[in-house]
Amino acid sequence: MHHPRRLDLSKQSGERKEGRPLTVRGARALPWQQTPWCWHTELLGSAKKVNVNFQDTDGFSALHHAALNGNTELISLLLEAQAAVDIKDNKGMRPLHYAAWQGKKEPMKMVLKAGSAVNAQSDEGQIPLHLAAQHGHYDVSEMLLQHQSNPCIVDNSGKTPLDLACEFGRVGVVQLLLNSNMCAALLEPKPGDATDPNGTSPLHLAAKNGHIDIIRLLLQAGIDINRQTKAGTALHEAALCGKTDVVRLLLDSGINAHVRNTYNQTALDIVNQFTATQASKEIKQMLRDASAALQVRAVKDYCNNYDLTSLNVKAGDVITVLEQHADGRWKGCIHDNRTGNDRVGYFPSSLVEAISKRTGSWETVRAGPT
Repeated sequence: MHHPRRLDLSKQSGERKEGRPLTVRGARALPWQQTPWCWHTELLGSAKKVNVNFQDTDGFSALHHAALNGNTELISLLLEAQAAVDIKDNKGMRPLHYAAWQGKKEPMKMVLKAGSAVNAQSDEGQIPLHLAAQHGHYDVSEMLLQHQSNPCIVDNSGKTPLDLACEFGRVGVVQLLLNSNMCAALLEPKPGDATDPNGTSPLHLAAKNGHIDIIRLLLQAGIDINRQTKAGTALHEAALCGKTDVVRLLLDSGINAHVRNTYNQTALDIVNQFTATQASKEIKQMLRDASAALQVRAVKDYCNNYDLTSLNVKAGDVITVLEQHADGRWKGCIHDNRTGNDRVGYFPSSLVEAISKRTGSWETVRAGPT
């Protein structure tokens, strides 16, 4: 599924080098980017002759450029010359959006003092707080919240500023937002979470990207660890993305390993589709240990070449039971320690006995009908 392109400062502008202003690709250089500083005052001093709100082919005004570059002197001159503070570029971005993205307090303070709207959304549905949170700008995010920025506003991909901070691993901003009373509602499940194709949660985003510290903050703040989206729980996301430490933390924190997503898959089912990477081997073992309600041992060989879903079994094989059906047909998994691979399929319960490991010896209990 295609998601709207997000702003990425490194991609848009390249690496910032000392003494070089940030520029936006495709934007033409303006006169004050090429001329001595004395010309700036001259240019703006004759405001009757110069249109300070002139926009280039990308919709960038002088104030957009000044906000993006963090140039406070130029911002001050432009605002004195009555530059439009909420002028939009071709993507619906206002100067305040670029000041938030750039991340310095003083330019933000100036544009806010001039009356810029803190909750105005771009064409992608983002408010300045989305950009500040995504890029981890703590002071700027705090300033926006103090000016009544709404952290519950969602962008076109269904994400709030808290979602983006969790997705990109911005621990400080996550803590700031969690301390905001308005964010308490974001920790609660939303109606339609399990059916919305874009449905997500801060916990899911942190889990799939491996942000352990943020997961701990979210759990401490009281988020429902078993909150489900169409993809399943955060355990599904972490398992799918190979985040071993996250899987361990979630299991240790009591997440339900038996939950099935809308495709009827547990987290273990998902990992069973992986290639035998080291991460997936560890995750499989953890999930097997967490979800195995029953382990059985085959008492005789079984092979059914006429059923492609059947599990070929040799006497003595240890099988982790995944499903038990009333007709006596069970689904199980055999793990090959030598290759690290798993075989999954169906077998008759009558050919196995249940086993449990106690004090180093196997205790045998009959599983199938006698």
